[in-house]
Amino acid sequence: MKTALRISAVFLAMAALAACSSDSDDDDGNAVPSAWIRGEYSSSGTGYVDRTDAAAQVAREIDGNTTAVARLTDGDREFLRYRDDIVAISPHVSGTGSLIEIDDYRTGHRRWRTHIGSSWPDPDSAAFRGGGPGSGK
Repeated sequence: MKTALRISAVFLAMAALAACSSDSDDDDGNAVPSAWIRGEYSSSGTGYVDRTDAAAQVAREIDGNTTAVARLTDGDREFLRYRDDIVAISPHVSGTGSLIEIDDYRTGHRRWRTHIGSSWPDPDSAAFRGGGPGSGK
């Protein structure tokens, strides 16, 4: 009887831990769909590649899976803003398809500043609260 109780306790503890753990893709706080992107596109040394679709189409696909907080287009590049991340989609160097890169918001904003401009909050400004809706209020 004690063995059955111990086994039950172990299973209950495992179930509780599984329920408490979170994958950022399952979060309702508008997290970047990184697991979906990993599964949908080919991995490359610097991100992910869609070998056929243009950046605008890839942005629609990603945004269609998980709606971004904001979206920007700058020439042939697309940018999707999520709670803590930026997804940049640009033409692939091969001339066809797209390169998809995911950066945390601060790194992405610094990296893509010339394309984003002042459209999205600067994470280095005193006014930036980050973290998405309701955070830091």
